[in-house]
Amino acid sequence: MRNVLVGGLIVVVVALLVWSGISSNRRRKTDEAEQAQVQALRVDKPGATASISEASAQFGSAPDLRGKTAPVFALTSMDGKRVSLDDLKGKPVLLNFWATWCAPCKVEMPWFEDFSKKYAAQGLQVVGVNEDDEAKPDKLKAEVSDTVKRLNVTYPILLTDHKVGDAYGGLDMLPATFYIDKAGVVRGEAIGLASRDEAEANVQKILQ
Repeated sequence: MRNVLVGGLIVVVVALLVWSGISSNRRRKTDEAEQAQVQALRVDKPGATASISEASAQFGSAPDLRGKTAPVFALTSMDGKRVSLDDLKGKPVLLNFWATWCAPCKVEMPWFEDFSKKYAAQGLQVVGVNEDDEAKPDKLKAEVSDTVKRLNVTYPILLTDHKVGDAYGGLDMLPATFYIDKAGVVRGEAIGLASRDEAEANVQKILQ
């Protein structure tokens, strides 16, 4: 009986080790795939090898508004206020398009919240535009509100009219962030997830 128990224990241990090895290998492959995707999405960054056109060829059209006047829009905020980009003329603006289903969006939104506080004295205005497509407005607002609260985001969140995205190049990929200077000109953009350092460098660019 003792030998049977010992043998059974050995079988269980071996099985656990095999399962652990398989799981570890799967996690490693998943991490590598996610990292490769992030690298492919990262554009408009110092030293980046992927250009806007290269990203466009791989993932579809991507806007390049740098050096151009930011398209003006007016959208409704979560608290029912009408917010226009014209109202922010004279302020540097970080304009971020995101969605509740977008995992990379949720990575960078807390960074933008930090920037909004860190550079408030210099006039930085962070604005988020939610791009979720939801047939039931009340349900959408509840989902957006829940996400914003969980991420501790306090900067204005606007609800898209599904037209503003077209003005900014179609937004085939999220997140999409545009860095607009005090004159209303786009000085930087990132289509896909960039690093915090790169995002902050773009913020500092429009503060000058």
